[in-house]
Amino acid sequence: MKDVVKLFVVATLLINVAFAQVKWTVDPVHTNARFAVKHLGISMVDGQFKTLKGSMETKSPDSFDGASITFEIDVNSMDTRVEARDNHLKSADFFDASNFPKMTLNNAVLKKSNDGNYTLSGHLTIRNVTKPVVFSVVQHGDIITDPWGKTRAGFTAKTSINRFDFDLKYNDMLPTGVPTVAPEVEIVVNTELVKN
Repeated sequence: MKDVVKLFVVATLLINVAFAQVKWTVDPVHTNARFAVKHLGISMVDGQFKTLKGSMETKSPDSFDGASITFEIDVNSMDTRVEARDNHLKSADFFDASNFPKMTLNNAVLKKSNDGNYTLSGHLTIRNVTKPVVFSVVQHGDIITDPWGKTRAGFTAKTSINRFDFDLKYNDMLPTGVPTVAPEVEIVVNTELVKN
C-alpha cells in the first residue's frame, strides 16, 4: 500500500511539473500601444496609450506557442500630442473614459503559424463591449538574457478594428459623405516581456 501511495505522489509531482506555467510580465517602460485612424479621408492621425500592464503564461521557458496573454490599458493615458483632441477622444463621442477607464484583452492565446510568426486571438473589451479580435504577431530576435540577468523577449502585434463595433459612435461627415474620422482603426502593440 505504501508503494502505491508513493507512486501516486511521484506521478502527481511529475504531472504538476509537466503542466507548470512560466510567467512573464510586460515591461511598461519598453512597451507601447499605438493607434492610427484616417482623418478627412486624406491623412492618418496617430496616438498612443502611455499606461498599460500585461502578462503572459507559457508552457515552457523557451516556446511561446500556446501562450495565454492578458493586457490592460488605461484609456485616460491617451496621448495624440493635442490636448483638445485627447479630450474629445476621451468624451462620450468616443471612449467615454470617465465611465469606461480601461480597455482589456482577455482569453488571448498565441499560436505559431506556418511562416514562423504568430497569431493572437482573444477578446477585446472597449466601453464594456467585448468582441473577438485576431492580431498578427512577430517576435523580434530570440529570447535573451539582458546585462542585468533578466530573461526577455520582444514582439509586435498588429490588427485593425471597426470602432463602431465597440460603440465609439462619433460619425461626423464632410459634405462629400467622407467621414471626418474613419471607422477603421489600426492598432500596433510593441511589447517587451520579462520572465518572472
